[in-house]
Amino acid sequence: MIILTNTTAVQFEPSLVKQGVDIAINKGLIEEVGSNLAAKYPEADKHDMRGQIVMPGIVCAHNHFYSGLARGIMADIKPSPDFISTLENLWWRLDRALDEESLYYSGLICSLEAIKNGCTSVIDHHASPNFIEGSLDCLKQGFLKAGLRGMTCFETTDRNGGLDELAKGVEENIRFAQKIDQDKAAGTEPYLVEAHIGAHAAFTVANEGLAMLGEAVKATGRGLHIHVAEDAYDVSHSHHHYQQDIVERLASYGLINDKTLLAHGIFLSENDIKLLNQADGFLVHNARSNMNNHVGYNQQLSKFNNLALGTDGIGADMFEELKFAFFKHRDAGGPLWPDSFLKNLWNGNQLLARNFAAKFGRLEKGYKADLTVLDYYSPTPLLADNLAGHFAFGMNSGNVTGVMVEGRFVYQDRAFPFDVAPIYAEAQKAAQALWKRMDAL
Repeated sequence: MIILTNTTAVQFEPSLVKQGVDIAINKGLIEEVGSNLAAKYPEADKHDMRGQIVMPGIVCAHNHFYSGLARGIMADIKPSPDFISTLENLWWRLDRALDEESLYYSGLICSLEAIKNGCTSVIDHHASPNFIEGSLDCLKQGFLKAGLRGMTCFETTDRNGGLDELAKGVEENIRFAQKIDQDKAAGTEPYLVEAHIGAHAAFTVANEGLAMLGEAVKATGRGLHIHVAEDAYDVSHSHHHYQQDIVERLASYGLINDKTLLAHGIFLSENDIKLLNQADGFLVHNARSNMNNHVGYNQQLSKFNNLALGTDGIGADMFEELKFAFFKHRDAGGPLWPDSFLKNLWNGNQLLARNFAAKFGRLEKGYKADLTVLDYYSPTPLLADNLAGHFAFGMNSGNVTGVMVEGRFVYQDRAFPFDVAPIYAEAQKAAQALWKRMDAL
């Protein structure tokens, strides 16, 4: 048993701020929250938190770990004046150039940086068309090495190799999900990584592919993870080729349920939003990515029953993401206040709960001991009623001093339990080789 003593316990939903709290942890779960627990459990391993904030872990609900080696990219990228040309000239060249080594280091670096920024979990969305089979296992190695909880899936698409490529993507999703089930039943690996059934976007998956994905969802019991209506082109494509709204088309193949994760959704119709809400599915808002790609602002955020926050591959700093989401919303004349966006950040825990069949996101007995530790010392009172204001205008990822996943510190006193310098050195070599392969495409 581990006891975190003298914490400032902070919880998003329902809001809680309480000083002088002890948190007892046993076998990856919170055992008890109270005062003077060290005396109650004298044999426990005790960690004095010195009044630091301890709160349920932060979840990045949509990310792309394959993009980790794109930072400062020096490949020859043609001018890209719109969303589709950005995909074609940058991201679709990068994902075709990925091999096993570059993917491993990209995923591992992203896992480490997510933890350093206070995340206990990341939901990943992966693409590597020339390295499909085994690619999700490669990413899982990075999750486990870092100690990060997460989910991943393969972006099924027919944009490069038609139905053959599409079938291989579906097969990788099914294989990975079934391997997780086997390992979980056998107890051979830590149960830290789960699966979605992935697809790139509706405009790169033909109906034959949606039928395959529908069968994969049914066979594995997982949900779909896909980009939708990130750009107006996606909507136009769906209407032109299929005479349907996007979510309506996905729903016709059994792909919308309570584990569904749709990313972006800027241009979804009223009926699409209704269909997603009726199925109790999730939309993930990625404010910085939308701004970077100049695709527009989602004016419909308040219409979604389940709204979470992600980065779409722009790191995993969810403190920064919340700020951008809120300030962009205010700049666009939106009516929501910081508490709505803090609730959206917390909603990532609901995604985990549905997929891991466990409790996440509260400091209560029986909830997963996935925790984030901060040394945020405020010049004004920190209260349950103003917690969201502190997130929007005060706290940042520089305050993160520790991260615990499944009851184990994976980052403590601003340090990892192993030397990360050699990992970054190898990642730099892999990045340079990746950029050269991109230029050869």
